[in-house]
Amino acid sequence: MIRILFKYLVMFLSLVLVQVLIFNQVQFGGFFNPYVYILFVILLPLSTPRYLVLILAFVLGFIIDIFSNSLGVHSAATVFIAYMRLLVIRIISNREDDKSDYPGLHQNKLIWFVSYVAFMVLLHHLLLFYLEVYTFANFLTTLFRVILSSLFSIIVIVLSQFLVFRD
Repeated sequence: MIRILFKYLVMFLSLVLVQVLIFNQVQFGGFFNPYVYILFVILLPLSTPRYLVLILAFVLGFIIDIFSNSLGVHSAATVFIAYMRLLVIRIISNREDDKSDYPGLHQNKLIWFVSYVAFMVLLHHLLLFYLEVYTFANFLTTLFRVILSSLFSIIVIVLSQFLVFRD
């Protein structure tokens, strides 16, 4: 139990540091904004109580908001995907035995994991970018940013499963 808590604490801190120090500095023309810190919410065990997932998502988003100076948009988007997580898993899973308690790549099939990550990242980025601009005036430009940033984030998250998160 202590080992698992330590693992998630290290994952939390690592993802915050990587997001703040590296990925917040990466912006190609304002269209590619990778947000990989949501991997923490994505990889939480399915048996984690929903209230704890929501609290952890809020704390994670709040910390990113502090470092990004973004007035709560990361908190809102992260809590939203934490709330939608079980619904997304139910949508992409055919049977109950398809899902492992740990929704990582090595415990599930590649197609399942990529679908899960794609849904979660798209939901997060849609809410995040539209809350950030707070208007539908440039709807297609913002949608283009959502799609490009989502693709980049999905690629980085899936690659991280091969390189870093082995168990």
